[in-house]
Amino acid sequence: MKTLVIIPAFNEEENILNTVSELKEICPDIDYVVVNDCSSDDTLKICRNNSFNYINQCNNLGIGGTVQTGYKYALNNNYDCAVQLDGDGQHDPKYIKSLISHIEDGSADIVIGSRFINCEGFQSSNMRRFGIKFLSQLIKNVCGASVKDVTSGFRAVNKKYIEYYSRNYAGDYPEPEAIVSAAIHGAKIKEVPVIMRERKAGVSSISPINSAYYMLKVSLCIIFAKFFNE
Repeated sequence: MKTLVIIPAFNEEENILNTVSELKEICPDIDYVVVNDCSSDDTLKICRNNSFNYINQCNNLGIGGTVQTGYKYALNNNYDCAVQLDGDGQHDPKYIKSLISHIEDGSADIVIGSRFINCEGFQSSNMRRFGIKFLSQLIKNVCGASVKDVTSGFRAVNKKYIEYYSRNYAGDYPEPEAIVSAAIHGAKIKEVPVIMRERKAGVSSISPINSAYYMLKVSLCIIFAKFFNE
């Protein structure tokens, strides 16, 4: 399969070099593109200086718009499979071939790397795990999809959903809503166990202060997605 790894990056000057270098070492036969979301630090400079394959967005679009840019690139360049890999180094590229194997054999349209199957490695905070379980149950009630790690951005999709996500992808905190919209359209969704790592540097887009806003917004989006995607 012709596979593309999409690496969204916003102010990841301390992580992006190691993230891309590790990916190229472990998966030298897989293409990648860094999508720089108008970073205010040296992320773009590092990409240029190291001759990385990158797209530089002139305006900050947030994580949803940045990932969607990657899907548009994958669609326009006729990729069979696309993998999302965060630019902060939390996702281990050694699991990429495990994710795409289920795309290749046709057993899934979307494969999500889950830290909650074997419960190894970084598990996030107690509060975040509670929120993830709540969203997981809400998604199951809304569309019937049973996914444990609904906020995981480590996922692979086939050609059909490259095309779908290039047209339909939520702007803020999109991972749970992307599951709902795809499930409503009949996607076969599978989870595989992965071990995630703690962010070594930089700041997460979901701080303790805006966690309540995140939960409210995502919960409402999941509910509304049921009606607007049917």
